Amino acid sequence: MLRFRRLWTSRTLLADQSENDNNRKAESQESIHEETDEEYEKNIKIKILNASLQFVPDMGWSKQAISAGAESIGYPGVIHGLFPNGSAALVFYFYSMCNRDLNQILEKEALAIEANPSNPRKTPEQHVCDAVETRLRMVVPYKKTWPQAMAIMSLQPNVLTALANLLTLVDDICYYAGDKSVDINWYTRRMILAGTYKATELYMLQDSSEDHKETWLFLERRIKDIFQVQTMLSSSIKPDETLNRVTETATAVFITVRLFPIDYIVDKMARNILGLN
Repeated sequence: MLRFRRLWTSRTLLADQSENDNNRKAESQESIHEETDEEYEKNIKIKILNASLQFVPDMGWSKQAISAGAESIGYPGVIHGLFPNGSAALVFYFYSMCNRDLNQILEKEALAIEANPSNPRKTPEQHVCDAVETRLRMVVPYKKTWPQAMAIMSLQPNVLTALANLLTLVDDICYYAGDKSVDINWYTRRMILAGTYKATELYMLQDSSEDHKETWLFLERRIKDIFQVQTMLSSSIKPDETLNRVTETATAVFITVRLFPIDYIVDKMARNILGLN
């Protein structure tokens, strides 16, 4: 099961960097210092990006926000040169941070249930709905500038990372909702949930209701749709039929959001994920 999760999520973007004992023995003191310097630079980047988020509502997802963030914690504004990807670095830092925070929330809920099985359990449908709402509420403070972030993620150099982050998000939600199966529907559920998340995200950007009440009602309806589709998929024994259902659902959403070239990416991704190529 772990192998499937790693294939699906952004963990596949990370190369295995394990070293054997001989390599460790051969490391020089200079190499150790270089690694320390890299870690130090990484920590500085994280501090700057974190400080930059407070300027995003006014400055957008921009190098200017990064410069302002750096200056607010005592670094020169020109240090934004540490981020060759510019504004994309800020967007992906925020996205990954929110994914991590949601994962911690879901893990804490799961551990609480394990510690006290008498606690009331959510249905899978309610669990998924609450998790998606929790994650989308993290975007609300940046709602005014979020269309800019979505545009940045849709640029060709950034698409794969954006997709990987989205798939990591929906995988964590499904996993903590109890979906630990190994059949073909393991993939289709995540594709459909990814589409639902993006559709709700887009709806939220246009929602002016109090506390985004209309968005959460929209989400509830879409989650009910997911579980209805899941029932249909569970009764389907034909892989091509399953593929067609998933492709139709994903295409409807991705056409709306304009994140990916639909005819090629969705069909190609679906076939690869479902092992039909």
